[in-house]
Amino acid sequence: MSDTVEEVQVDPSQLPDDIIMRVNHLVKEFPISKGVFFKKQVGAVQAVSDISFEIREGETLGLVGESGCGKSTTARTVLRLLEPTAGDVYFRSKERGVVNVATADRRVLNDIREEIQIVFQDPYASLNPRMTVASIIAEPMTVHDEGNKQSRLDRVKELLKVVGLSPEHANRYPHEFSGGQRQRIGIARALALRPTFMVLDEPVSALDVSIQAQVLNLLDDLQEEFGLTYLFIAHDLSVVRHISDRVAVMYLGKMVELADRDALYDRPMHPYTHALLSAVPIPDPTIEHQRERILLEGDIPHPSNPPSGCRFHTRCPVAQEGKCDVDEPEFRELEPDHWVACHFPEIKQVVV
Repeated sequence: MSDTVEEVQVDPSQLPDDIIMRVNHLVKEFPISKGVFFKKQVGAVQAVSDISFEIREGETLGLVGESGCGKSTTARTVLRLLEPTAGDVYFRSKERGVVNVATADRRVLNDIREEIQIVFQDPYASLNPRMTVASIIAEPMTVHDEGNKQSRLDRVKELLKVVGLSPEHANRYPHEFSGGQRQRIGIARALALRPTFMVLDEPVSALDVSIQAQVLNLLDDLQEEFGLTYLFIAHDLSVVRHISDRVAVMYLGKMVELADRDALYDRPMHPYTHALLSAVPIPDPTIEHQRERILLEGDIPHPSNPPSGCRFHTRCPVAQEGKCDVDEPEFRELEPDHWVACHFPEIKQVVV
């Protein structure tokens, strides 16, 4: 593995002050079973396969890739909503110091959940239709036994104002709101316990384009006001560029590139990143007509049977037989703070 992986194998108590989360060799596999009552495991879907990265306090790390590449699984495993198969997730808690989320017992995990929250992708499915808005937003406070009934109601009304809704909406039900308003309710619920770290799992992909900008601007304002750190997951590269400080690119369960936002968008090094950026539409028809678009051949391999060597070699335009199909590339730093997993990286100027 690369030098960056060696760095993250230090004593977790030595987590630098500017790092709020460190993910080390994270693996998540889903068993494939068959037979009577599905008792025999015959394989595994390798949804997340040995990835390592860090998130700095106060930043937004964007996580992008095609559908099925492991973005949402990474997010849910980091939060321990899914149990990791292997690896560590070190989180800097204000109350407990550095905690390994992957191995923490239920009591510790319950404590740090106040500081780690998530906003889900679908605002229509993530809100209980039988609960009022007040009950939905107050639920985290009730679960963690914070305050009394009146103080929780006061907090609900305060949060509704913070996310741009009226306190009068507290007694309404989710079906009475639009998609953008429902997502604001989901954001208010995530803020209820005053977290320091939030996972945003494609929070605007289910919304109309006109509403997406409003929600993204709200998230920007909340980050500045409350000092939040975001892990922002999306497949829309234009949205990711707008909100992220750094961007990580995943392909078939692996992280293939990680860099500062402008460096990755202007000078991508991995062939997969080139292809993703070439598909982003440009408003200027002259530039759109003249630029080169990279069309990847073939389909994404199934994660239950990933290719040997570099997982991208079956679709890569620069892959070389005997190297890319045999040796797995290490995740290495080719420029300051620009990490790439490729045997033959190249720098291209890209207009996005």
